[in-house]
Amino acid sequence: MQTTNTVLMIRPARFAFNPDTAINNRFQRPPLDPLSAQQKALEEFDGYVDTLRQHGVEVLVVQDTPAPHTPDSIFPNNWWSSHADGSLVLYPMEGQNRRLERNKGVLQVLEQRFAINSTIDLSHLEQQNIFLEGTGSMVLDRQHRISYACHSGRTHQDALREFAERLDYRLCVFHAVDRHHAPIYHSNVMMSVGRDLSVVCLQALPDQNERLALERSLRDTGKDILALDFDQLEAFAGNMLEVHDRDGQPLLVMSASAWGALQPAQRQHVERHTRPVVVNIDNIERIGGGSARCMLAEVHLPARPSFQ
Repeated sequence: MQTTNTVLMIRPARFAFNPDTAINNRFQRPPLDPLSAQQKALEEFDGYVDTLRQHGVEVLVVQDTPAPHTPDSIFPNNWWSSHADGSLVLYPMEGQNRRLERNKGVLQVLEQRFAINSTIDLSHLEQQNIFLEGTGSMVLDRQHRISYACHSGRTHQDALREFAERLDYRLCVFHAVDRHHAPIYHSNVMMSVGRDLSVVCLQALPDQNERLALERSLRDTGKDILALDFDQLEAFAGNMLEVHDRDGQPLLVMSASAWGALQPAQRQHVERHTRPVVVNIDNIERIGGGSARCMLAEVHLPARPSFQ
């Protein structure tokens, strides 16, 4: 199934601007008041969790620990992904302090609640400076087994090929840049793929052939495309995630800034396919450089009998 009803989120302990990732994440902004960043992040995080639960989404919350300091732990989708066959994939991370997130209890929570049949560990590629940052680097069409990915310093061709071979995915790889022609650091900043709807900033693909190939792949797999412009990209409108509620109805989760950037006709386009779920995470977006999708790690693993 393309979407899930279960997500895992990390409640921050020391949320802060991360200099390790700011080198190529052009969305990050240092806080005007660093001392209040953590408290504001907690308020936004707790409100996000409450909103999802009110909409019938199962949310597993793992409390982060103050040490070691992992300022981006609030974005757990980058270092692991899970799959319906019971596979768990661990990814090679570019940021040094982001690699520490693997040892802070998340894997133990997953092992306790879900049946993990195999673990595919790609993190050893870090030793070769080869990176692939999970479902930040890749936007997965799980139903048709396609990995959409834009080239960047955090998304290497060799790692993509290994992922595709190990999990039997087809690759659709392209170059994507922002309005200043700088490479977009994560694919999930500029596109999302749901059951029937794909939200994508086609303007970001400078190569016409690559743009046509991306459009063709999406249309051939039955996706209705909602095209974004650069203003909407910068408001995190590409960083949405479709999940479903307990009754199987589709929900498209996004930030208030993303929803606010959409035109009325685009909002109607979204509502034809899904129910929008809008959360206020302005502080997290500005300081962390990630948005609503980045904060959600989808759980596609089968549950253990005691948790069914």
